Amino acid sequence: MLRTPIKHCKSCGGAAIYRVPDDGDTRERAICTLCQTIHYENPLNVVGTIPVLGERVLLCKRAIEPRYGKWTLPAGFMELEETAAQGAQRETTEESGAEFEMGEFFALANVARVGQVHLFFQARLLSDRFAPGLETLEARLFSESEVPWDEIAFRTVSETLKRYFADRRAGAFLTHVFDIA
Repeated sequence: MLRTPIKHCKSCGGAAIYRVPDDGDTRERAICTLCQTIHYENPLNVVGTIPVLGERVLLCKRAIEPRYGKWTLPAGFMELEETAAQGAQRETTEESGAEFEMGEFFALANVARVGQVHLFFQARLLSDRFAPGLETLEARLFSESEVPWDEIAFRTVSETLKRYFADRRAGAFLTHVFDIA
């Protein structure tokens, strides 16, 4: 993963250097040269839903980069002071304007090369009316055969959708954990 190095301490503003801390850690960390604060860089959580109405899944066409104009499940970065489910609910509302009920946790996708973990929950749509937000060009329902697979924005989304449709055909929803290389 290409990371932007931490150059200044978030606590005191001093210069930060990368070295292995003296506390038994085994990884290089950004350490302040003045106050010795160790700055840890951790993965970001992306949270979203698989909103369903009958046999159709709601997808949103992106109005932002990356992948402008491509289709995705409603999802985005989890914020501080919210749970994964709360973040998924917020992102789904912001991106689709859908009325829905949150369902069970469905999938976790590790995307180590970009420092992200994607978490998806099932959701049951209460209507077919949507009011897409600023980050969405269009929100639309698709049956499995109608999904524009070549126009899906992210591999985590296509892999999650494939697992969702396979579970639905099998008649039982499992919890999925997978890696995107």
